[in-house]
Amino acid sequence: MAKILVAVHQHREEAAVLAADAVDWLRSCGHDVELPSADAVMVGRAAFGRDDVAAQGYDLALSIGGDGTMLRTVELVSADDVPVLGVNVGQLGYLVEVEPDGLRTAVTRFLDGEHHIEPRMRLEVRREGVDGSVSALNEMVLEKTPSGHTVRLAVSVDGAYFMTFIADGLIVATATGSTAYALSARAPIVAPTHRLMVLTPVAPHMLFDRSLVFEPASQLRLEVCSWRPAELFVDGRSEAMLEEGDAVLVSASPHPARLVTFERRNFLGILKSKFGLNDR
Repeated sequence: MAKILVAVHQHREEAAVLAADAVDWLRSCGHDVELPSADAVMVGRAAFGRDDVAAQGYDLALSIGGDGTMLRTVELVSADDVPVLGVNVGQLGYLVEVEPDGLRTAVTRFLDGEHHIEPRMRLEVRREGVDGSVSALNEMVLEKTPSGHTVRLAVSVDGAYFMTFIADGLIVATATGSTAYALSARAPIVAPTHRLMVLTPVAPHMLFDRSLVFEPASQLRLEVCSWRPAELFVDGRSEAMLEEGDAVLVSASPHPARLVTFERRNFLGILKSKFGLNDR
């Protein structure tokens, strides 16, 4: 029998209903099921909640929601190399694999070994001089805080100063994140299994406005070099406010996300479907 973590969208009733049904079904099949404590309370299964889900030996993490729930689930379990299966109860659902009516079939196929694991590079983000790090499947962003102003961000690559950007912010995205925030900043769309980092300025106030693509072995250092602060976001979560002289270090995480798939993903087909690109 398997040990399964179930993570649920925090604000969608249909996700809570589906999750409750999934928990009951999995337990009736003899599996050990746990949820993050807040999720367990929300779906009415508080007895199966757990405050700390790290390093609990899960065989599978089931994400029931949209792309945001997938990002949260990946953050919860990827340091332990747990595979993540996404069930789409969201809007775009670019990261998820199956629709709600396919949940039971998908879990059964996973447990029977009828699946693939698609590794996705993540970022490791550390504040210079501060212990610990956080990880991102999509991107990290340093962004201005006062409206109507820019921020100056100095970029170094592998210890060598490159240039200072005057912009609304800088995005460092993975290939997976190339279709997230970076897309709106006109960064290139990259097939998601590539290992790379894409640095993209947001609304740059300078002539150089191109994205830069770095190999995964690179380490990027981004320093705030003006009196205006910048806010650090990691996969949409606000992590810290950086003042002048503060810096973040960005590199490839040693623990990729491990996404469950059942057919080899057709990247261009998914792109056309999710973004409404019509054939001519």
